[in-house]
Amino acid sequence: MRSVSNRTRVGMLAALTAFSAVLSTGSATAATQLNGDWAPFDRCPVDAPAMLAADGITDVATCIASSSVTGSITLGKSQVPTGNSDLQLGVVQHSDGTNTLVAPPGGALTADPAEVPGGLLGLMCPSSVPFVTAICRQLTDNNLNRITASIEPAGAPKDFDMAASFSTGEPILTIPVRIHLKNPFLGDKCYIGTTANPVLLKPRNLNAPSLSLERFAADGTRDDEGEMGRYTFSGADQGDAAFAVPGASGCGAGLLDWAVNLKTGLPSAAGKNSVTLDDTSTYFGSPYDPAGLAPDAGRKLSEFWHSAVR
Repeated sequence: MRSVSNRTRVGMLAALTAFSAVLSTGSATAATQLNGDWAPFDRCPVDAPAMLAADGITDVATCIASSSVTGSITLGKSQVPTGNSDLQLGVVQHSDGTNTLVAPPGGALTADPAEVPGGLLGLMCPSSVPFVTAICRQLTDNNLNRITASIEPAGAPKDFDMAASFSTGEPILTIPVRIHLKNPFLGDKCYIGTTANPVLLKPRNLNAPSLSLERFAADGTRDDEGEMGRYTFSGADQGDAAFAVPGASGCGAGLLDWAVNLKTGLPSAAGKNSVTLDDTSTYFGSPYDPAGLAPDAGRKLSEFWHSAVR
């Protein structure tokens, strides 16, 4: 079995649990089903130009996948459980120590929407304002009361800090998001945060993960002499308690923004909000010996990925 090069080892370790989804981020989109050890990387942007151009020496292309099933997010005075979440990215690591993040076509973050406890009754009621009181009186129907919260991308991930990937307590990257609240009375355009003024999450490892390394064949079959390597980091909780949250906008065509803000305590300054993801699983996949595939390592990565499609 060949030994992994220092560059490959550093590249793989850089993934760590940095890219934990950290929260529910909109309904999961359809993804390609992949065989064997390729399975976690079903949305890896292997065909993006930056990934294909990686030569395996000065630029190394890798796939990141990170997921969590449970967790919670607190915004002001409201706490919402997080849904099953998934974050995937391509990373091109450059020989000068910098890197380029590449998001899949549908965005880096996907997940199941979470239901807001108490629904609209808990979010706005009771109220001394007649207009809101009239709405509260109609909330005997569970479908009218139900609110789902989906946290959506509000920009590209940035500020990846490779050194922070190896430690605990340090921000690893910045993920701009906005929270989409859905309910018949709130309408279709009720958001906390916007693309112009997003919530900026900076996840960090809360404890050290367990580490394992697998090798597998190009098509995903486990093979101790295979062309691919996969680091698995498991058991780490991740979170952030230092982000600010702007007020709501577009709720009930803007007429209910103030009601949502008043009940939830928004806008909320940094230090009064938090997000925690329990027991994250993060996978980092790259050619085991990228230099051995030079100058076509990126194209080979794409070829291997497509050979694993079921």
